[in-house]
Amino acid sequence: MITVRITKHFRAVSIETARLRTLVKAICERFEVREAVVSIGIVNDAEMTEFNMRFLQHEGTTDSLSFDLSDSAGPEDAKLFDLIVNGELAAREAARRGHKADAEMALYVTHGLLHNLGFNDATPAQAKRMHRMEDEILQHLGYGLVYNSDAETR
Repeated sequence: MITVRITKHFRAVSIETARLRTLVKAICERFEVREAVVSIGIVNDAEMTEFNMRFLQHEGTTDSLSFDLSDSAGPEDAKLFDLIVNGELAAREAARRGHKADAEMALYVTHGLLHNLGFNDATPAQAKRMHRMEDEILQHLGYGLVYNSDAETR
């Protein structure tokens, strides 16, 4: 069973929590995760800046932070994933890029989950692979081409 918990600290963006739950469950199913608890905290820039410094020692805000708190790394073991996503940044980026904030938020959730599932974006080749996967997932679930890795960079 996949359990998704969503906590909204930033409420200025309308977010369909049922749709985010569907997204998380679809990603887990795609990567054969059968048992997981995924917690998503939606925060503002100030909170994200604080978390980014606390956990990664990076200054400034970011779109998402992801943590795999699972006890074991085996493919059949239950997973415990925590995601922190920046709702305020999602609103700004969505307006700048011409799509809905819930689509941008779905991108951040997808990005964080993919990190927890073994994807990396440290090199250009890894980033290209990861962003293609994000677009494929988001298009399949009706969000459209959100990242558009062939047309732009973040």
